[in-house]
Amino acid sequence: MHLPINIHDLLNSAIVESDRLEFKADWNPEAVLRTVCAFANDFNNFGGGYIVIGVGEIDGNPVFPSKGIAKTQIDKLQKEIVRTCSYLKPAYTPIVSCQEYQNKYILVIWVPGGADRPYSAPATLGKDKEYKYYIRKLSSTVIAKNDDLKELISLTAAVPFDDRINYHASLLDLKLTLIQSF
Repeated sequence: MHLPINIHDLLNSAIVESDRLEFKADWNPEAVLRTVCAFANDFNNFGGGYIVIGVGEIDGNPVFPSKGIAKTQIDKLQKEIVRTCSYLKPAYTPIVSCQEYQNKYILVIWVPGGADRPYSAPATLGKDKEYKYYIRKLSSTVIAKNDDLKELISLTAAVPFDDRINYHASLLDLKLTLIQSF
């Protein structure tokens, strides 16, 4: 699947703000699961976010040259992402894209805001799974508590206007002159 953004722009934070972008040098299932949950909850209605696996970071900035992922590990990691994300409640599967950047392979997990929020994820993937609601606060993934949790739950009552689908609209409803003037 192709990303809706140029990989160079994404990695250099030219388009996507840092609070919607997370870099991971290596695959860490628990950390990735919590961040997928937070992006899917889309607490600030930013449109979710991106997790880049194979690129390390220092102080929120990507480290180049990237570490990358061995080509032989890409399929295995994609299956692992699907398996790990199956722990989310309710069900949610992000979009994963393998990209080549500076002669290295990286995986980009694109996590649009989910339609069935709030999502929860286990704090750990051990035997006794305690589910928590995660959100993004600036560039951190945190557990939603108190007022943040109440607000997250209240967000389920309304889908933002620009995310709503009008199933009765047709191309004839579009006015080219209005679109051009906008």
